[in-house]
Amino acid sequence: MESALDQHCQARPSPYRWVVFGALAAAYVLVFFHRLCPSVVALDIMADLGAGPALMGLLASAYFYPYAAMQMPAGLLADSWGPRRSVTLFFALAGVASILFGLAWSTAVAVAARVLVGLGVAMVFVPTMKIITCWFPRGQFALMAGLLLALGGLGAYVASAPLAMLSAAFGWRASFVVIGLISMVVGVAIWFLVRDNPADKGLPPAEARPCATEAPAIGLWQGAMMVLGHGRFYPLAGWFISTGVVFFGLGGLWAGPYLAQTHGLGPADVGHVLSMMAVGMVLGSPLLSWLSDKVLRSRKAVLIGCAVGLCGLTAPLALAPADIPLWGLYLGSALLSVFCAAASGVGFIAAKELFPVEIAGTAVGLINFFPFLGGALGQPLLGWLLQRHGGRGPYAAAVYGQAFEWCLWIALAGLFCALFCTETWGRPAPTEGDH
Repeated sequence: MESALDQHCQARPSPYRWVVFGALAAAYVLVFFHRLCPSVVALDIMADLGAGPALMGLLASAYFYPYAAMQMPAGLLADSWGPRRSVTLFFALAGVASILFGLAWSTAVAVAARVLVGLGVAMVFVPTMKIITCWFPRGQFALMAGLLLALGGLGAYVASAPLAMLSAAFGWRASFVVIGLISMVVGVAIWFLVRDNPADKGLPPAEARPCATEAPAIGLWQGAMMVLGHGRFYPLAGWFISTGVVFFGLGGLWAGPYLAQTHGLGPADVGHVLSMMAVGMVLGSPLLSWLSDKVLRSRKAVLIGCAVGLCGLTAPLALAPADIPLWGLYLGSALLSVFCAAASGVGFIAAKELFPVEIAGTAVGLINFFPFLGGALGQPLLGWLLQRHGGRGPYAAAVYGQAFEWCLWIALAGLFCALFCTETWGRPAPTEGDH
């Protein structure tokens, strides 16, 4: 017979969980905005701060270094400080840093501000996942995680056409000050609305969470060594690096200047083209997950298919950058997001399935380092190539083609890595003894 406590624990989850999710989702929308925002205003920032393309690449990529470095500490801070406190403190820092970026009087200050933005928003995703596990039943976790990633596409959209229109009306500086103020308001809302678990709000738990059969915990360092010491981890990591270089190098920065200087698009039209990345992410994430689970029944096939698609997408950018029609630019923007950002969801599932469930979080945290490492490398690399072949600009189509040729080579390297990834769909869950 169930005890009264068991019956209480199995009560229907509180509707307040949607308030908690909504506040955290608003923060995640802004995370994606801060990640992709330099692209549509890159030319304005370069002109205002007197930055060449190599320096602009460094400025934009400064976000990624602290973001990547914080992936493992994020879990530790969420466990020790509590996820609500961690998100509030760090997201408030991101808001202040965005205001500083808008007020930056030199390139050095702008770079420092982008570093602080990256540091601040790095503490959103992992703590949010921890809070979701407490507020939602385990059977809804995949759904909520997918919904959160899809909402990231809304942030990608805000960083395109809406930012272009806001910047055209008020200037890029005022735009980032406004976004900084909004970020601070969201941080305050999280502090007042979010609690780490239902008990902190005086509510019953989302479900009974039995622990009698749980496996012994594996220490963080031991788990990290298990992941990093296994050869099957590295082809997947290589695929993630390649997608990060291409996606963040193009979609996060240099696609905007390319569209403006090669195709003569105005700021609003550049924003409209880049807004298709949001469409690709919102539609592509559930589509690729469905293909992986229900149709192809394979993680590896999806990764290979997306890698082939990315090679096909970067080839015309490298070989005929001025000959792509307008409809091709719109379609290419959406597919770039499908082949990279949306496909990463399948990549995360593959990383989780490679290792025992006790270290699944460690595996995902470690693999999440690599796409942002790709972004940290890709944005300055393309900027350096543009400056090497064309000076400080503006650039002819041939110059963009020479720089984007490296995107094609890197996409081919990603395809090579995908071919050597381990198939994880349908495999028995590995145990600690397997590693």
